[in-house]
Amino acid sequence: MNKLITLIVLCLININHAQTTISGKVIDNKNQPIEGANVYLDGTYDGATTDVEGKFLFTTEEKGTQALVVSFLSYETKTIVNDVSKFSNLKIILREDVESLDAVVLSAGTFEANDNSKVSVLKPLDVVTTASALGDFVGALQTLPGTSNVAEDGRLFVRGGNADETQIFIDGIRVFTPYSPTTNNIPTRGRYSPFLFDGITFSTGGYSSEFGQALSSVLLLNTIDEPVQEKTDIGIMTVGAALGNTQKWEKSSLSFNASYINLAPYLAVFKDRNDWENPYQGAQGEMVYRYQLNTGMLKFYAAFDTAKFQLTQEDINLEEGLDFKLNNNNFYVNTSYKGILDNNWTLSTGLSYTYAKNDIGAMTSDIDNTENSAHIKLKLKKRFHSRFKLSFGAEQFITDFDENYKEGSINESYDFENNITAGFAEADLIFSKSLALKIGLRADYSSIFNTTDIAPRAALAYKTSKNGQVSLAYGNFFQNPSNSILKFNKDLEAEKTSHYILNYQYVNDGKIFRAEAYRKDYDNLVKFDTEFASFDSDYNSNGDGYAQGVDLFWRDNTSIKNLDYWVSYSYLDTERNYRNYQAKVQPGFATNHNLSIVGKYWVDSWKSQLGLSYAYASGRPYTNPNTNEFLGERTKSFNSISFNWAYLLDQQKILYFSVNNLLGFNNINGYQYANTADINGQFNRRALRPAADQFFFVGFFWTISEDGKDNQLDNL
Repeated sequence: MNKLITLIVLCLININHAQTTISGKVIDNKNQPIEGANVYLDGTYDGATTDVEGKFLFTTEEKGTQALVVSFLSYETKTIVNDVSKFSNLKIILREDVESLDAVVLSAGTFEANDNSKVSVLKPLDVVTTASALGDFVGALQTLPGTSNVAEDGRLFVRGGNADETQIFIDGIRVFTPYSPTTNNIPTRGRYSPFLFDGITFSTGGYSSEFGQALSSVLLLNTIDEPVQEKTDIGIMTVGAALGNTQKWEKSSLSFNASYINLAPYLAVFKDRNDWENPYQGAQGEMVYRYQLNTGMLKFYAAFDTAKFQLTQEDINLEEGLDFKLNNNNFYVNTSYKGILDNNWTLSTGLSYTYAKNDIGAMTSDIDNTENSAHIKLKLKKRFHSRFKLSFGAEQFITDFDENYKEGSINESYDFENNITAGFAEADLIFSKSLALKIGLRADYSSIFNTTDIAPRAALAYKTSKNGQVSLAYGNFFQNPSNSILKFNKDLEAEKTSHYILNYQYVNDGKIFRAEAYRKDYDNLVKFDTEFASFDSDYNSNGDGYAQGVDLFWRDNTSIKNLDYWVSYSYLDTERNYRNYQAKVQPGFATNHNLSIVGKYWVDSWKSQLGLSYAYASGRPYTNPNTNEFLGERTKSFNSISFNWAYLLDQQKILYFSVNNLLGFNNINGYQYANTADINGQFNRRALRPAADQFFFVGFFWTISEDGKDNQLDNL
């Protein structure tokens, strides 16, 4: 009996110590062996590494259902769950990790300026260290291909589109009045300083179906999620003063920037071509409050600015000149939330409100207008796995516009209300590290027209080599006519463009090269039969046009020590028949050739950063009434060289100097002709030149921070 018990025990011991052999081969999707992959049973020390043929073999004493894990750098980790006895002579195919740094990105029509982006053609720092930008993010973006130089305007003109066709968003929420108002031949500036933003996406076409009411371009500004430390920034400038402060708490933070600008002292020294009765004065303020919740981030952003000025400008038809005055008040508030829900869902939502009021006096006319606008948005995104993501959402745009016009006994009022309800859906399909597809659909319903516009969009990217890729994009885009049209006529249609884009991008060791060809077709553009849009004009939506061209961009910050530079060139061929045009011609804001060269060099021995920017634009069309051709002549080419110098007095104090148009090029923006001919039957003219050929700026900037090292070089 004892012998029988002993035999049973020995059998049980042998069974318990019986080992199972696990074997197989690991290959990629091209049937090539993967050497060095880790293969192991989850939760154990049992495993092996594949050999040069991709083979592995090891034994285990584990029994029953187990999880076999196979992992290798740049490939997706694969887990196989089965009975351990089934893990024999396996053939395991690993797929490439589509989220690795060398994976394909959808880049057609898009420029990233973000430290966290895989491919950034600009950095946030570039917005304020580019010599020609004068601290304005719009000025920095005008050094990128796809933009046209319209020096007297100051807004973004993108690929044959006028400035109204570019829309700006902060944290995904629309900004309705992004520029400060101005008068003729004095360029405007963006209302919002770059100091509170750490990411900028500038899309020159083919953008996501998430964004609508933009015919040509969208500019996405993302506020800083979390500041690094508490600090105070102080600025004293030849044109005013600025103050900024950041406070941090355990789960929240608050940042603000405020500035006051008064050009009177500057103009007393550097007089320009205008007769200023009250030089420009303006005050701006911004703040962003962030609160970190358990599953997301809540942000509250608010900005205000107020500005006023009065001047007399030369006018060939008015002996004493044209009197103009402006008083503007603008307020913008934006609340946004982005958080994680269950089952890999994310929620993005927000709302904005804009109040803009202008009091304008032009000679004997008084114009008062007020705009109240709001944007409400909700977006859901589901990550099913790394190769398939789905997003969809809805949004509402609300606009209420009122204007009162007075001149003598004339007292007229114009107004409109418009609600736009939109829905969008988009899917990202990542087939491999080398191939990705984005498809989307957008629908916009406009209450003012009682119509719904459907806009399909798609983008495809293929990685041709380790450092290069090709992208394609297509899409339809709709936008309601501007306030200056809708206040007079509401019986119109949404304007439309179709975008076709082919892009090549090469990125390697601090060098970026981009080449992009595109075509845009315009339909339903607004036309009218008077010199300017007016209450007595006849309007229709029968206008059309096209824009096509090539954009080139090269940036290198590694080949020469301490030197960072980029070169961009754009060729634009465009014609349109819209507004009061009688035929399809190149519009007066479009330039066929644009070239920008930007360089920045750090001099250690001088503790200085030196910057130089060159801008060139070919001549723009204008109409000479002494000929019979509409927009048939061209101005001379535009040239400008700008220079800046930032000198570190110590770690946290900077002396800054800049000048635009350093060499004083005599640029001409166009011509104004007399309303009547002289005794010889000729219409006399005067050149429309910039108010000043050059602008000089000097500032002292001091940062007080916790670590004693931070400075405002990031802001200059």
